[in-house]
Amino acid sequence: MQKIHFSINIHAPKEKVWNTMLEDSTYREWTTAFQAGSFYEGSWDQGSEIRFLGPDENGKLGGMFSKIKENRLHEFVSIEHVGFIKDGVIDTTSEEVKKWTPSYENYTFTETDSVTVVSVDIDVNDEYKEMFEVMWPKALQLLKTLAEK
Repeated sequence: MQKIHFSINIHAPKEKVWNTMLEDSTYREWTTAFQAGSFYEGSWDQGSEIRFLGPDENGKLGGMFSKIKENRLHEFVSIEHVGFIKDGVIDTTSEEVKKWTPSYENYTFTETDSVTVVSVDIDVNDEYKEMFEVMWPKALQLLKTLAEK
């Protein structure tokens, strides 16, 4: 497991960037960089469970089972990934899951002179590092485009 970091400057107030990143309709747009049809169920409130879902190769829903470890409005969100979801079943105990859990995905929002820097810090398995190094910059560019409208 290793940590990787991404950031982007967005010409919009951090409140707008935050809302664009986390509200359902725009979340579905910028996360197409990872998988078309991505969405979440649950809440971004601290302590809440949240499911990050999308269709798998067979058209069935799968994804990540997570918890919101920390949420400081318009400043910071920490997502603790604790399991997989496959065919509607949450798996937090298999050997496959134990290889990478818990892992964290953190979003930090810092505004200076109407420019918001979004920083993303995530824990990844070596096998997914290259994939995320391609996908995250695309996702952040989509977020920037949406937030700057």
